[in-house]
Amino acid sequence: MRFKLLGNSGLRVSEISLGAMTFGEEWGFGSSKEESRRVFDAYVEMGGNFIDTANRYTEGTSEKYVGEFVGRERERFVIATKYTLDMRKGDPNASGNHRKNLVQALNASLRRLNTDYIDLYWVHAWDFITPVEEIMRALDDQVRLGKVLYVGVSDAPAWCVSQANTIASLRGWTPFAALQIEYSLVERTPERDLIPMAEALNLAVTPWSPLGGGVLSGKYSKDGGPPDARFTKMGKSGKLTERNLAIAAEVGRIAREIGGTSSQVALNWLRQRPTGCIPVVGARTAAQIRENCDCVKVPLSLDHLKRLDEASKIDLGFPHDFLASENIRNIVYGGTWDRIEKRRG
Repeated sequence: MRFKLLGNSGLRVSEISLGAMTFGEEWGFGSSKEESRRVFDAYVEMGGNFIDTANRYTEGTSEKYVGEFVGRERERFVIATKYTLDMRKGDPNASGNHRKNLVQALNASLRRLNTDYIDLYWVHAWDFITPVEEIMRALDDQVRLGKVLYVGVSDAPAWCVSQANTIASLRGWTPFAALQIEYSLVERTPERDLIPMAEALNLAVTPWSPLGGGVLSGKYSKDGGPPDARFTKMGKSGKLTERNLAIAAEVGRIAREIGGTSSQVALNWLRQRPTGCIPVVGARTAAQIRENCDCVKVPLSLDHLKRLDEASKIDLGFPHDFLASENIRNIVYGGTWDRIEKRRG
């Protein structure tokens, strides 16, 4: 694997991140400790250094496994973990974005990971209650203490992230360097505001669920999928729609053309986006992580990318479609849109 800079920072991270949500069996779908170790080792053997976990994943087991697997080579890895989600039911201060939860969650994560600092600390989800100034100053305090090196934000509206980074920049606090969102061929709605914001603010984009909850993995086809509990659950969740299955079918056709797998095609579509996404890829087995990381060996052509874009395109809605219309462009730019160099510098 090659490396990418993490957004507006100088931190070098693998072009694929290992998602450790499957480390542990507490949630009923993860991997044993032994298999989790094999997944970790396979990822490292392929050149990976960017591990993504969270305090809530498998009730803390994920962090414990990551800390143990990293061991004495801790300095070699970029460990990312998160806070926000509840760790004690019934306690209003054991969740949320506020300073108290940040401090207690961070200290607990440091203990589970058996480290004295976190490379990238994520706000896991926006709570809409904590003042943005409190969040950004509290995160900056941890950077100044040396407990956190970089900060990121996950699952938040674009306007919240923009406001947070603007305030941080004006006050000399640490801004977000990365954005984690659900983004895939079957979930392109972030292109309305989140992706343009990330490009404008130079934030790294690390999509979770890059395979659309499994729809893009090749397990399902437009003619139907295996009659198991997972298929039924996905159908109820709205993932197995006619639109998504049609997208998956095009992914499958391209996979056959390039001699790769459906998963590799879906991951490469993200990797080859203009924003240069860093997919967060989870795996239950070592074979799965090897297959997914091997996507770097079978890049997509411009024609393949165009076909995937067409198969999965969405309406951006107002004001994007309005402002992009020929009539509005004509009167906004005085009929000179096609003669203006769009890139600065």
